[in-house]
Amino acid sequence: MTENDARGDASVTLPPQAGPSGAAAAKLARSIPEATVARLAVYLRMLGELAEQGAETVSSEELATATGVNSAKLRKDLSYIGSYGIRGVGYEVAALHHQIERTLGLDHQQAVALVGVGNLGHALAGYSGFGGRGFPVAALFDVDPDLVGIHINGILVEHVRDIARVCAERGVTIGMIATPGPAAQAVCDQLVRAGVECILNFAPVLLQVPEQVEVRKVDLAVELQVLAFHVARRRAAEAAPGANGAHGPVPATNGSAVLPR
Repeated sequence: MTENDARGDASVTLPPQAGPSGAAAAKLARSIPEATVARLAVYLRMLGELAEQGAETVSSEELATATGVNSAKLRKDLSYIGSYGIRGVGYEVAALHHQIERTLGLDHQQAVALVGVGNLGHALAGYSGFGGRGFPVAALFDVDPDLVGIHINGILVEHVRDIARVCAERGVTIGMIATPGPAAQAVCDQLVRAGVECILNFAPVLLQVPEQVEVRKVDLAVELQVLAFHVARRRAAEAAPGANGAHGPVPATNGSAVLPR
């Protein structure tokens, strides 16, 4: 295997204890579309900010605007987790935050191992935002003798040959790979053998993993190419005859290719 509308506000947000649990919660989580899962994470971040500001309730329109979606889509997303707002009131911030946390598996802390602490990996290792959202980096690995043995953010960088032992000792549940492409598959195999079944891959390669392993790929070059496409499209529109009453030059053909994933 390779890596791989809506209700109104006419009902109430379930309190934390009233939501699904156990096998029912697991079945519910499996039924949620992946695009909705991604948006739930955005809603959760905004609800956390609202809670810090002292807000007790938020309307679907307010939450939708703050997270960049339309309110109908937001209500449909939240219906997947059994959460509905009160007409004229909206959603209880604390209760909805708790429900989304539980749905996303954030009601217990994860432990993250990062393999590859070069330029990108070093930046990831030093980012404090992971721990603040329940994803503390618990282990760091590399093969460079100049890096193995140093501390980054208080964490000792260990050799990749110790992945299995360290991951077992620290209860690692998620692995991040920030190695050069040629090393990524071997590192992935070591993480999988260590029992890590969720991997975030920053390396510019397609990883081969067993069926039970979930891999998310982050290719920054591809994202920049997508943005470049939008820049080129806007320039072409601005330069087109009749755009804003002007006749601009014909834009150059965009011949860039998407990097291999």
